[in-house]
Amino acid sequence: MKLKELESCLQQVDGFEEPKILLEQYPTSPHIAGCMLYTIHNTFDDIENRLVADLGCGCGVLSVGAAVLDAGLCVGFDIDSDALDIFKRNVEEFDLPNIDMVQCDICSIGESYAKKFDTVIMNPPFGTKHNQGIDMQFLKTAISMARKAVYSLHKTSTRDHIQKKANDWKVKMEVIAGTYDLALTPTQLRYDLPASYKFHKKKSVDIQVDFIRFTPT
Repeated sequence: MKLKELESCLQQVDGFEEPKILLEQYPTSPHIAGCMLYTIHNTFDDIENRLVADLGCGCGVLSVGAAVLDAGLCVGFDIDSDALDIFKRNVEEFDLPNIDMVQCDICSIGESYAKKFDTVIMNPPFGTKHNQGIDMQFLKTAISMARKAVYSLHKTSTRDHIQKKANDWKVKMEVIAGTYDLALTPTQLRYDLPASYKFHKKKSVDIQVDFIRFTPT
């Protein structure tokens, strides 16, 4: 499947109806989701026939994309029942048999799913507002769940901090290409954050993010 076809497909995925600020519920755009999944699939072969987990899956754009790219099974994990209701609706509309969901607190999973998945994908909360440090909790959980690789979005400003954590956890961290530039050198992704909440003054704001691959050393 070509990147444009994947993006077009993901544009049909319904998003949050009433996003919750405490959960940092911002939509992953079809463009960014498509670029992430296309790279994971075509460059690293970590989706097709793989057991994939999507942490903080929200309404399921990454899970749907992974399932469309022929994941053996993709399981979305999220704490919010309202988001999972939309997720379920999306799955039904796409008629995808290779997708499932689990309602749980990602930070409390513990060892329940240790090394149960080949690949973990996620666009975690960035750890702003009331959730400082939650991005690292998500990442630590993801690393514990993945046998092969974790793919995640993180604010570029936190790159040095994440590298130190990766060293502590004995995993290799690789900032990989984003958007349409699939060159080997890291390129800068811009996360276009729409004005989802009343306190947002601008229609949208660009946040510089890294698309990172973590693998066992």
